[in-house]
Amino acid sequence: MELVRKLKQRQAEGNPVSVGLIGCGQMGSGLAHTINNIDGMTVRAIADIDPQRGIATFREMGVPRDAICSAETAGQLQDALAAHRVAVTPNAELLTQAETIEANVEATGVPDVGAFIALRSIENRKPIIMLNVETDVTVGAHLNHLARKTGALYTVASGDEPGVCKMLFDQAVLMGFEVICLGKCKNNPIDYDMTPQRCEAEARSKDMNSKILASFIDGTKTMVEMAAVSNATGLLPDRPGMHGAKVEIEDLARTFVPREAGGIFAHRGTVEYSTGRFAPGVFAVVYTDDARIRKDMKFITKAEGPYYLHYRPYHLCDLETPQSIAEAVLLHEVTVAAETMHSEVVAVAKRNLQAGARIGGIGSADIYGRIYTYAEAQKQKAVPLGIAPGGVVTRDIAKGEVLSQTAFAPDDSTFIYKLRQQQDEWLVREGRSA
Repeated sequence: MELVRKLKQRQAEGNPVSVGLIGCGQMGSGLAHTINNIDGMTVRAIADIDPQRGIATFREMGVPRDAICSAETAGQLQDALAAHRVAVTPNAELLTQAETIEANVEATGVPDVGAFIALRSIENRKPIIMLNVETDVTVGAHLNHLARKTGALYTVASGDEPGVCKMLFDQAVLMGFEVICLGKCKNNPIDYDMTPQRCEAEARSKDMNSKILASFIDGTKTMVEMAAVSNATGLLPDRPGMHGAKVEIEDLARTFVPREAGGIFAHRGTVEYSTGRFAPGVFAVVYTDDARIRKDMKFITKAEGPYYLHYRPYHLCDLETPQSIAEAVLLHEVTVAAETMHSEVVAVAKRNLQAGARIGGIGSADIYGRIYTYAEAQKQKAVPLGIAPGGVVTRDIAKGEVLSQTAFAPDDSTFIYKLRQQQDEWLVREGRSA
C-alpha cells in the first residue's frame, strides 16, 4: 500500500479526500479531529440531529464560524461545498447524495439510522465506512452483498476490534497458520444489570452517552464486536456469550485452545474475550504442526508451540478509521465485512418484561446482547438485537430469557427491520446461511 504517498499527492494537488461524517458524538468528533491532522483528507460535512455539535467540532478544529454553513436541503449543501466551505446538517441523507463527498463514515451507533445511511450511500455508489457495528451485525452481510453487486463499497472501520482482529486473522492466514482463536480484552467484568441511570455519573465524567457506556458494561458491545469478527472470518463462539475467562497474556496460548490441548474450547476456530489486564489489546492464538515453521518460531520468538500468540496491545478506535477511508477511496479495498451470517447477537431481557411493554434500545434498562451461533439463534427463533428496540412484549419474559419471536414483536415499521427481512430472504434463497 502507498496510502501516505497517495494522500500527500492529493494534498499537493489541492484535492484532499472529501469525507462526510454522520454522527458527531464521542467517536464522530474524535474522528473529525484526527482527519483534521492528516494531509490529503478533510471533513467537508457533518450530519447530526443536533447541528450545534457539528458546529462546535468544526470550531474546535479552527474553522472560522463564517466558513461553516447550515444546510437543510441538498441545494444548500451543494452550494456550501462548491464555495469551499464546510457544512452541518440535521439531515444525514444529504451526505449520501452530495457529489463532492467521496466517502461517508457512519458513527451514530443507532442500528436503524446506520442501516438507512449505509443503503443510501451504496445506492449512490459512495463508499460507506461503519463505526456503527450494531448495524453491521444485524444487516451487514446484506449491505456488503449489495455493495459488491453494484460496484459500491461497504466496510466496518479499522481501529475498532473487528477491524484489528481481522488484520491479525489475515496476517496469520498469510503466514500459513491455522487461526484457533481471535479475541479482545474487556477492561471490566460484565454487569448484566447495568442501566444508564446507574452509570450516569461515570458517563458524564467520561463525556459519554450513558446508554453507550451501559452497553459496554453490560457486555453488549463486546458481543457485537466479536459477532462482527465471526461473520467476517467464519470463526464461531464456543458457547453462547463466549467464556469470558480472566486470562493474562502469558496464558492465552495455553488457555484459549482446544480441550485436547489443555484449553477450554470444545472446537477449533473461535471468537472470545478475556477480562485480563491487557485491555485494550486484541489477540490471535494460532497453530502449526509444520516442523520447519515451529523451528523458525522457536528461533524468532522463543515460543515452543504448536500454539502461538499474536498480540496487538491496543486498538485506537476512531483514530485508526482514516486508514479505512483511504483504503476505500484510493484503493477500493474493504477493511472488514461479512459475506454471510455465522453469528447473531440476540436480545436478552435485562429485567422481567411484562406483556404489552414497549422496550428501549441498546444500553437501556430492558435488554442486553448475547452472541450465539447463527444456526442456534435461528433454531431458538431468537430476536436479533438490532431489530429489538421499540418492539412490544407479547407474553411475559423473565429476566435472563432470550427474546423470541413467540413472545416478542419487533417494530416492523423500522428501516432496519425491513432490511433484515430482505437479508433473511436473500440468505435462504442463495443457500448462504451458516
